[in-house]
Amino acid sequence: MNATSQPVDLAETNLSTLDEDGTPDIKEVEAAVRVLIRWAGDNPRREGLLDTPSRVARSYREFFGGYDADPSLILERTFEETSGYDEMVLLKDIRIESHCEHHMVPIVGVAHIAYLPRNRVVGISKIARVVDVFAKRLQIQERMTTDIADVLQNVLDPLGVAVMIRAEHHCMTTRGVQKPGVGMVTTRLLGRFRSDPETRREFLSAVES
Repeated sequence: MNATSQPVDLAETNLSTLDEDGTPDIKEVEAAVRVLIRWAGDNPRREGLLDTPSRVARSYREFFGGYDADPSLILERTFEETSGYDEMVLLKDIRIESHCEHHMVPIVGVAHIAYLPRNRVVGISKIARVVDVFAKRLQIQERMTTDIADVLQNVLDPLGVAVMIRAEHHCMTTRGVQKPGVGMVTTRLLGRFRSDPETRREFLSAVES
């Protein structure tokens, strides 16, 4: 923050008093962004920043669209004509772009998702959509990994689910300790992936190949 900047008048935001579940309207969001611009030490009225509040509001709607979706509903339509297929189904390198709930800065990485069908399978695009639903929320990586695995297990009822996420957290790489290139790996293993060492090794080997 610029030490010479003027004190921020929070009354300028004209924010409503909201209950816990209240949602501000677009004008209130734009007013809050103007406060942040002033807090950073700049002038929200200068030409280059005039449209920034509305752009930020629209981008936040996109970044956090996961709150408006139910991942269970995405997985509802499944296919039972599997011809007895019961081997591992694996989707690798699903791009993840989320935001850290502590600093609201990006978490960027990939997810590897596997499951062992019991008697039905789901379209692979649905799995990617489920990942997006959880990623487009304020997150910590550990919870996101668990949530993805649990909804797949609960809705599809497979013999097992495995989720691995590898990601870089900008709250660590661009601020604080500033250690670029450091990645975080989290896993959630359920069913046979947890109980059967051979199945677990098959997943880990396929992810690394």
